[in-house]
Amino acid sequence: MATGELARGAVTTRDIVQKLWNLCHVLRDDGVSYSEYVVELTFLLFLKMMEETGNEQRLPQPYRWRELARREALDQLTFYKQLLHDLGNAGCTKNATVRTIFTDARTRLREPANLKALTRAIDRLDWFSAREEGLGNLYEGLLEKNASDKKSGAGQYFTPRPLIDCIVRVIKPQPGETIQDPAAGTGGFLVAADRYIKDATNDLAKLSAKAAIFQRRHAYKGLELVVDTHRLCLMNLMLHDIDASLEQGDTLSPDGQALGKADIILTNPPFGTKKGGGRPTRADFSVTADSSNKQLAFVEHLVRALKPGGRAAFVVPDNLLFEDNTGRRLRTWLMELCDLHTILRLPTGIFYAQGVKTNVLFLTRGRTDSGNTDQVWIYDLRADMPAFGKTRPLTLADFAGFEAAFGDDPNGKTPRTDEGETGRFRSFTRSLIEERNDNLDIAWLRDAEADAEEGLTEPEDIAAAIIGHLRAALAEIEALSQELEVPEPDIAGGTAAE
Repeated sequence: MATGELARGAVTTRDIVQKLWNLCHVLRDDGVSYSEYVVELTFLLFLKMMEETGNEQRLPQPYRWRELARREALDQLTFYKQLLHDLGNAGCTKNATVRTIFTDARTRLREPANLKALTRAIDRLDWFSAREEGLGNLYEGLLEKNASDKKSGAGQYFTPRPLIDCIVRVIKPQPGETIQDPAAGTGGFLVAADRYIKDATNDLAKLSAKAAIFQRRHAYKGLELVVDTHRLCLMNLMLHDIDASLEQGDTLSPDGQALGKADIILTNPPFGTKKGGGRPTRADFSVTADSSNKQLAFVEHLVRALKPGGRAAFVVPDNLLFEDNTGRRLRTWLMELCDLHTILRLPTGIFYAQGVKTNVLFLTRGRTDSGNTDQVWIYDLRADMPAFGKTRPLTLADFAGFEAAFGDDPNGKTPRTDEGETGRFRSFTRSLIEERNDNLDIAWLRDAEADAEEGLTEPEDIAAAIIGHLRAALAEIEALSQELEVPEPDIAGGTAAE
């Protein structure tokens, strides 16, 4: 497809996504919150997209889009409520994925006129252009829009698509590899990995029939804790022609053990403490068995779940790099069992909770259980970076320098150059890290903003700088507080991103 056609397709998708998002105003007066909106819309979009893709045979005969759309007033709302109930019922729906999507489904709609407005608006969308661009891309765009809207509250759990694409490009998933996301969110990492493999194999046409079946049905595994997020994930995967083994469950329970071993793990696990201060209930955990810190426990899972020689990339907050006690024991254990070859320090402001500073860790599981990390390369993409946000969105181009420095080898074995104290990419030996008590929170570049503040002499300038730092500190405290208080939503990977 030519560049101009790609651009036009992207514009068409954005236009349709914006029209879908504008429908939330219809729902607002019916008591539907922003956080509930995408789930509500998912049920309707699923029915319409089954019609558009010619897959209505997955649905019981009475419960098709056209039958719902033709009805009026209270008859339509009553039929819709019955439809949601029956599609989640094993006695009515034979397709397991459809049944899971609609299990315990409920509509928040109370006014028949609002349901009619939604079905009419969905029918009027440019579905021809949406099919040309890809219905999966349309749905991912809706999930991304949900994450970018602060009123929805989803963004702090959403992994930006450019970051996901960067991670997938350097990890280089291959046909035949088992790929896992233990905190799947909306399936963004799995969708991106699948897209990478399909692009490299002419949409799997270059593979044998057996290999193609493996890719579509057995290559992807994952878990998602939150029921509504699990629904969104299943729909996202289905629209990308991925029949993944993705269950609803808790990775820090025996559910996580049941995931089995993987060649690749890609994930953005939830931050904060486990709800109620609970500990993991995994019989195979030892390092984090007594910790309620979720990100520490997820790291133990992925190390244990990787096959020898398997590789992983995962997002963690800064405190995992320097936290003492369990944190330090986990890092020491990880560097013994794995080659922690690369750390990417991410810019601030790319997640909804802007006070939370994050990194991506890249590692390879060793074939022995000791001495696997010789050196750690750190790429600082945080210092002297733009203030990312709606006016300056993160793009794949922002990661070009990191990708070039990382090299072509997905295990980090491409010859690399230490750029010194003025560069962004540096190497630190295992012995030096040991001298730091295995503290991996290493920074050497200074922000121009920080340097400028050192030269302040006027009282009003100093006061303004102090106020700015206090505001940033309060934002960080508020963000961390939210991490401790919210229920368990893990929309990652998002996109759908996750």
